Amino acid sequence: MTGRILIVDTIPTNRIVLKVKMLAAQFAVDACASRQEAEEIIAKRRPDLMLINLSDQIEDRHGFCRELKDNPDTSSIAIISVGIADTARARFAALDAGADDVLPRPIDDALLLGRIRSLLRVRHARQELMLRDGTSRALGFEEARSDFKKEGRVALVSNATSSRNAIAAKLKSGAFLPIMQFETDCILTKTSMMPVPDLFIIDGSKITDQGQSLFRLVSDLRCRAETRTTSLMIILPDNQPEVAALLLDLGADDSVSGSISAGELVLRSKALIHQKLLHDKLRNTVRDGLTAAVTDPLTGLYNRRYVEPHLVRIAEQARAAQREFAVMILDIDHFKSINDRFGHAAGDMVLIELANRLRENLRAIDLVARVGGEEFLIAMPRTESDQAHAAADRVRRLISAKPFPLGGDFSPIKVTVPVGVATGGLTRLDRGQIEKMCGYADAALYAAKSAGRDTVALGSRIAAA
Repeated sequence: MTGRILIVDTIPTNRIVLKVKMLAAQFAVDACASRQEAEEIIAKRRPDLMLINLSDQIEDRHGFCRELKDNPDTSSIAIISVGIADTARARFAALDAGADDVLPRPIDDALLLGRIRSLLRVRHARQELMLRDGTSRALGFEEARSDFKKEGRVALVSNATSSRNAIAAKLKSGAFLPIMQFETDCILTKTSMMPVPDLFIIDGSKITDQGQSLFRLVSDLRCRAETRTTSLMIILPDNQPEVAALLLDLGADDSVSGSISAGELVLRSKALIHQKLLHDKLRNTVRDGLTAAVTDPLTGLYNRRYVEPHLVRIAEQARAAQREFAVMILDIDHFKSINDRFGHAAGDMVLIELANRLRENLRAIDLVARVGGEEFLIAMPRTESDQAHAAADRVRRLISAKPFPLGGDFSPIKVTVPVGVATGGLTRLDRGQIEKMCGYADAALYAAKSAGRDTVALGSRIAAA
């Protein structure tokens, strides 16, 4: 995994040693001694991750970390604190300042690289989601932004009741309630039935198989749809850097020692829950933005943007199955007069009701889209010419059979539609030919209007090759 790393350490020997290790791991590396130099490098070549010695006696490195995390432009830079004293107080201070992890010296190379890869993986995923989110907002599909206040769900996983209780007691000091508890042996069978947690804390402090069971569990949780985005923290015995590094590479988000203090456990847990909830929010925004991009906001039908690629897929399937498909285009007779007489709100009600009738009376595999003001398109896979004509006539009749409500004090009115139909699909259709087929349906629509409206007309057919 590529990435740019910035090393900030006053001691030249420390900088040199870390830089050599990072270069050997194929990272792009910058190194400096002071905060001012670091700020200049960040402005020119923003790093993905920083290795920073927070124990500097001259500069306020903790304050520097806080400023980086508080600044939206640099908040996504991952930070690993190196070189501090290995005490609960020092570790807590580093995490509280915004460090994503703390690795006191001597630093185990395997653990350091595993942690870097894990943090870069998370950062790259967040960058992609934020890029897509930004695109959605640029297209005008932004929802009101608000800081989420949802309390994260935590699940403790351990076969030892005493261990679960001890970990739960530490978490409760940070107001994590309620906390679900599960035995390791049954967690995989429970994930499909329980509310999926935002954080799994898996107790591996009593491992007896060199971590093999933990490796399998983390891999299984990461490959399951229900739990693949849930944060994973693994608790290990002291001095198990190789196991910790492999767990991080398999998808764990954090690995801590069984002797971790309550304060540090709470800080790390809150950070992982925040990370998970933020990614969930970004995914939801992207999903909603994509839906909005291809959906007509008034009727809920697909829009013109969705139609073209979908017709390409229908054409590919039709050719493979050697079956024709049909395209229908219809609009509302004298729709302008409805708007003029009753107002645009009444016209909107007509469009919504028409969309509902189409949606409710066509097959699930049929595409129904609003492609213009009062113009609708229907695509019907595996439909021959005579079948398409019959379906179009049925659609025409179901529209005119029952008056349309207008709301307010207006009485319901009769609405009629002309329908133009075109078929094709036994030959290879590219986008140009599909546009031609839609043109045939559109020409047939105008023929239906000329024939007296409220009727169906068949257009030219794309002949088989």
